[in-house]
Amino acid sequence: MPTVSHAILPDEATVAAYATDGAVAIRGVFAPFVESLRNGVEALMANPSPRQRSYRPKDGSALFFQDLCNWRDVPEFADFVLNSPAAAVAAKLMGSPTARFFHDHVLVKEPGSSIATPWHQDMPYYCVSGAQNVSFWMPLDPVPRETSLEIVAGSHLWGLDHRPRRFDGSILIEGDDRVDLPDIEAERSKHRILGWALEPGDAVAFAFRAVHGASANHSALRRRVFSARWVGEDARFLDRGGKGSPAMSHLDLKSGDPLDGPDFPLVFDAGAPTT
Repeated sequence: MPTVSHAILPDEATVAAYATDGAVAIRGVFAPFVESLRNGVEALMANPSPRQRSYRPKDGSALFFQDLCNWRDVPEFADFVLNSPAAAVAAKLMGSPTARFFHDHVLVKEPGSSIATPWHQDMPYYCVSGAQNVSFWMPLDPVPRETSLEIVAGSHLWGLDHRPRRFDGSILIEGDDRVDLPDIEAERSKHRILGWALEPGDAVAFAFRAVHGASANHSALRRRVFSARWVGEDARFLDRGGKGSPAMSHLDLKSGDPLDGPDFPLVFDAGAPTT
């Protein structure tokens, strides 16, 4: 497991803000991996996986490219997962002695893309339960505040997993009777909404239950993002019947089983002997 300097770990104020708000900005920690991740993203876009879930706007504007779960096939992604400080930073934020990788997600909004990412939670889509979790949303291009990820502060503590819908608005799981998410965009003034201008090497860390979204990319800049999702020691598999994003339908696990196996490497363990 990689050795990580304590100087790059979040301080206690940042950890407390993550617990309260469900999201924090981390500055500069991942800068050494930006160029490598850019190369990995370009290679993936040239040869997408079968898990690609890109959107081509009906108005003919630019592509919103998405692809998931490619860390074992893209060397640059594997290097980040296994050798960057991400796992140690995740463990610190989660309050967990361990950090296990869950999955990666590439999101590229080309200049002029009219597709907004609708407000949603990630947890209802995922085949995992547990309170210890964090996503790192890492831009590989400068991102102004107006096209950055936004999070409803404290929404990870609402105590609800809202009904997941596809980004076209259709219900993901037939017969799902959970409550729909409120119309955040229509009620922005009722919420404290977090968002930051970001540079390559920065990241937004946010909880799986945090309500979040992002605007269309009306700028002249690409918005390439590599997301890395992590879970702590309380993570357990949750069978969603092969539905969700990612579906993970190939897993031979039952609800309540530890989230373990080659898909989910244990990358950080505070109790592991040091060399």
